[in-house]
This record gives sequence, C-alpha cells and structure tokens, in this order.
Amino acid sequence: MIPELYIVGAGGFGRELYCWLKDLAGWGRDWTFAGFLDDNLAALDEFKYDGQVVAPAHDYVPRAGQVFACGIGNVAIKEKVCGPLLARGANFLTVVHPSAVVGANVELGAGAVICPGVVLTCDIKVGEMAMLNLHSSIGHDVSIGKWTTLSPQSNLNGGVTVGASVFLGSGAVILPGHSVGDSALVGAGSVVMRDVKRGQSVFGNPARVFNQAAL
Repeated sequence: MIPELYIVGAGGFGRELYCWLKDLAGWGRDWTFAGFLDDNLAALDEFKYDGQVVAPAHDYVPRAGQVFACGIGNVAIKEKVCGPLLARGANFLTVVHPSAVVGANVELGAGAVICPGVVLTCDIKVGEMAMLNLHSSIGHDVSIGKWTTLSPQSNLNGGVTVGASVFLGSGAVILPGHSVGDSALVGAGSVVMRDVKRGQSVFGNPARVFNQAAL
C-alpha cells in the first residue's frame, strides 16, 4: 500500500512546498498526496489545489501508512505544530528538490526541506526539520541546527555554524568561520561579520544587535 502524504501547514510556504513536491520522482509513486493539515480549515478556500485542508494539525494523531512534509517556515510555529506530531510518531520526509546541488559528505536530518536552487557544497550537516529556502548557498564545513529556517538567497560561507531554531531573513550573509547561536534572528540583507550569541537579533551591514529601547 502506497503511503499517504500530508503537508503540515497550508500557508504560503505550504503551498510552495506542494509545488516542489510535485517535481519529485516519488510523487504519485512512492506516496499519494492526501491533503494539508492546518488549524485554519479555510486556509485554501480561495486557492485551487488538488488537495484541501483535511484536518487540524494541533491534535492530529499520525497513523500507519502516513508520511508528512513540513510546510511551515516560521521557526516558532514550526516547532509548536510539528514537535507534537513528531512526539506522536509522525514520519517526516526529507525533501530535496531536484534542482538543488548537493555535494560530497552532506548530511541531511529527517524532515529537512531543501528548496529549488539551493547549493550545498561539501562536508555539511543540516539538522532535523531545518528548511533552506530558494537559492540559498551553503559553503564547505557548515553546520546548521535543527528547526532552523533560511529564507531565500541566504549565504553561509565556509566554516559557518548556525545553531538550532535560528531564523535568517532573505539575503542574509554569514562570513566565513562565524557562528550564530541557538534561537537567534538575522534580519534580511544583514551581513554577519562577528559571532551572534544565543537569542540575539541582529540587523544591518555590518549586522548589529537590535536595540528595541532606541526606537
């Protein structure tokens, strides 16, 4: 029996992921698409897709013969929604779009999503449930932690370490050898020239810690 595939999240990235999954050789062969899981049951009412939202995600209990793909980019929401599903035994696919370039000795954690145009050079570790969005570039000897999201055109140079549950905005650049701590945020277009500590939010070129009190 062919497994049923559910996309968790029917927002913007969930709809994009639906398109990327259709490009995979396994579509309709290794699994059949069964629909989306989302707490907003009306999320797709104004869109035309082969599947609709079939059930809320927050209390869904996975069954035998089901597989899942994570269609949520927001790190906090991704953990909140997909964490309990994992705890209930959900099997998340590791998705690699056929246009991605994957070099030697690249390790991809379960549930990771590698979008079109991503380049992973060599000797790279990508954690579970991480997401690398369109046309991001990952240099040699880079480590990316679980749950982390890279927005489109992020650029991680050689020897960079990015922790768990990190969010990088579109076009963020991490210069060689630097690190970004767990749960940090790097704003869109920022250039990281020094290490970012755990939980910090940095913006700008060069990236500086965001001082909310100065607003």
